[in-house]
Amino acid sequence: MNLDDTIGDILRKARVSTGTTMEAAATAAGLSVDAYRQFEETGKAPAGTRWVELGARLTLDGGRLQRQHDGWMPEPVDLSKWCELRMLTSTGDGVTVNCYLVWDEVTREAALFDTGYDGAAILSLIDANQLQLKHVFITHSHGDHIAALGAVRERFPKARIHSGNKNAPVEHRIRSNDFIMLGSLRVTNRETPGHAEDGVTYIVGTWPEDAPHVAMVGDALFAGSMGGAKEHLELARQKVREQIFSLPAETLVCPGHGPLTTVAQEKANNPWFG
Repeated sequence: MNLDDTIGDILRKARVSTGTTMEAAATAAGLSVDAYRQFEETGKAPAGTRWVELGARLTLDGGRLQRQHDGWMPEPVDLSKWCELRMLTSTGDGVTVNCYLVWDEVTREAALFDTGYDGAAILSLIDANQLQLKHVFITHSHGDHIAALGAVRERFPKARIHSGNKNAPVEHRIRSNDFIMLGSLRVTNRETPGHAEDGVTYIVGTWPEDAPHVAMVGDALFAGSMGGAKEHLELARQKVREQIFSLPAETLVCPGHGPLTTVAQEKANNPWFG
């Protein structure tokens, strides 16, 4: 799976979020405006691009940007460490999005983290493994992450919804000290607003064989990037540092878009957090 954001995507997000003009970004990069515009559009850097200066202008780590441009990818993750964790990817409205199904291998109690677009694939996986869906955890309420919620709830009307949305029904709203047991698995939450006002990261722990924690981060963090935060960039970065990067280095990061990664890999390589 490719990274969700190209270098051009990252530059555009950072330029918009910092209020930097195309001309100022081009000057920092040592490029003409036309060359810089093409750079953002294609993600391919012209020869002589001044990475460090461009990164400094856009509040990014220029060295990490260049490394990603040259082909950095997170190391592949072997999901067999986590006994019953599945990633499902679906596409709609030109957007590809991830959701995740987790269950306890003994009780067969399951939890879904976001829904993506394809409710049929989720229900098929539940049926194939003879599961009972007990919980649906929403990382944030953007349409691509909850598109199939209606189909899932129709099949499992008693599944409890968990959301950081302050306008959600009271029984669906998370609290900071909540913890949910799913058989032997324990699910806690951390607020990670910035990309979305109701952004939440869910931590799944106490896995069999002492497998590392799993962080369901939604769009708060991607492999090599993060979700757009036009008006709340510093809040978004602060929350990632405080709530996600404070987790153990080996924690599996499950983003809403793009490939799986780990806390260690993002702390060392993500250009938003140099």
